[in-house]
Amino acid sequence: MEVKILSANFDTKDAHKIKVAKKHGAYSTLDKLFSMKPEDVTDLVKNSGLRGRGGAGFPAGVKWSFLPKNTGKPVYLTVNSDESEPATFKDRYILVKDPHMMIEGIIICSYAIGCHDAYIYIRGEYTTQVKALQAAIDEAYAAGYLGAKVAGHDFKLDVTVHRGAGAYVCGEETALLESIEGKKGQPRSKPPFPAVAGLYGCPTIINNVQTIASLPFILKNGADAYKVHGTEKSPGTHLFGISGHVEKPGMYELPLGLPLLEVIDKMAGGVWKGRKLKGVIPGGSSTPVLLPEEAKTVTLDYESMAAHKTMFGSGGIVVLDETVDMVKLVKNLIDFYHHESCGQCTPCREGLGWMLKIVKKILASDGTIDDVNLLRELCDNIEMKTVCVLSAACTMPVRSYLDKFRHEFEAYVATNDSLAAEAK
Repeated sequence: MEVKILSANFDTKDAHKIKVAKKHGAYSTLDKLFSMKPEDVTDLVKNSGLRGRGGAGFPAGVKWSFLPKNTGKPVYLTVNSDESEPATFKDRYILVKDPHMMIEGIIICSYAIGCHDAYIYIRGEYTTQVKALQAAIDEAYAAGYLGAKVAGHDFKLDVTVHRGAGAYVCGEETALLESIEGKKGQPRSKPPFPAVAGLYGCPTIINNVQTIASLPFILKNGADAYKVHGTEKSPGTHLFGISGHVEKPGMYELPLGLPLLEVIDKMAGGVWKGRKLKGVIPGGSSTPVLLPEEAKTVTLDYESMAAHKTMFGSGGIVVLDETVDMVKLVKNLIDFYHHESCGQCTPCREGLGWMLKIVKKILASDGTIDDVNLLRELCDNIEMKTVCVLSAACTMPVRSYLDKFRHEFEAYVATNDSLAAEAK
């Protein structure tokens, strides 16, 4: 079931060091790369069907082609390694275990889009990952793979690591750009989109770590070799982080399109302690929850998730057993997004705080059915009324818990509603 493309060297001792990485093929694509035209590299990535692995799933090569031509401005690449989505831990594996794979991918992407200055925006809490990444970049410079003449070819490329300050919202691409520029990390209104006016007002491509790390395999083996795995519309493999109530939590590289429950049972050992499955969060905390009966028919690809009214997201699968209190889970979820709101938009800044107060009231057994209804109404009134989708990242899953586990919310308010009815 597992396929080793991104994770091929994860179990190799010292694969993060350039000497070992080169023995396992690192930087072996560069001669081929520089023999190609930049537009041919973009077409190759388009033909592979590689989709952005940060969560949105937009085709990578198509995004690259949005860059305007001959603007006279520099073109920038920014690699999004903020990875602040709860339950997501795929990118950090690449950064620590095989950083040279990503650096090679940065070279490939930079050549294709005409970029000579690339930035890696990394989550501030990733201390171990930053050290490993910077050490690998230093090795790449020393070996001549970065700098004035990449691998001896007439192509200049500098790579800079920029550490974030711990803001979830900086995973949003325009807030990320603001942060690199030294400003407050708040999302920009769009248009213009980053491909037209991104970093320092210049054309910019923003890709996730896993997206960039997939490029060496595609360049070396071709688009068809990549499309052997996955489905027609969701090709390739993905690093799935499976956590929660399973016997064997961990990171698994799998082809897209596999049945969700089969992966949970065969790879992660099934629901732990012999308990029953209550729900599955399929792609990180911002994705709507799936009931067990829904999980039976969903497959791990973008189209199937959408058909089940949830999202593929970051591939962070969380398994919930029968002991989980969904009201308490919702409180934790709202608490996180309220804390991480940048405060720019009133519906997000005030609305998420209001939702948190309501769910705390319900948990304290002071709520009524009107509070449950209001919580549900707020989801509709807040979602997509803001500059970025942080508020929606909260309201979409909260709505799913309210709709699918409403009885648990009602159980908290039943006593108060009964007393109110008696008083009448």
